[in-house]
Amino acid sequence: VQLQACGGGLVQAGGSLRLSCAASERTVTSRGWFRQPPGKEREFVAGINWSGGETYYLDSVKGRFTISRDNAKNTMYLQMNSLKPEDTAVYYCAATSKVGLTTRLSDYKYWGQGTQVTVSS
Repeated sequence: VQLQACGGGLVQAGGSLRLSCAASERTVTSRGWFRQPPGKEREFVAGINWSGGETYYLDSVKGRFTISRDNAKNTMYLQMNSLKPEDTAVYYCAATSKVGLTTRLSDYKYWGQGTQVTVSS
């Protein structure tokens, strides 16, 4: 499975961005978004199970970010609102080989190339 992420950019604090992640084929497995701030390790941001009925978020993004997926289009989204400078990072989409939702980086087998999100203060 190949993943292609897009939608990053430069935005002022309080602004919004919508990331998209298109898959090369249909997968009935869970997917997620991770991010890697400058000089820091990659961290889980949000995950969604195969049907879209179950989601999970990093505490610091709850209420601001929304993960969703459209299986008919093989595409996953991350709507990011009320962005903060600390959200600045390279954002990666990823897919597992599991049906159930997982937050563990090691469970994610397929990765997109990353898209830069920069939030200015």
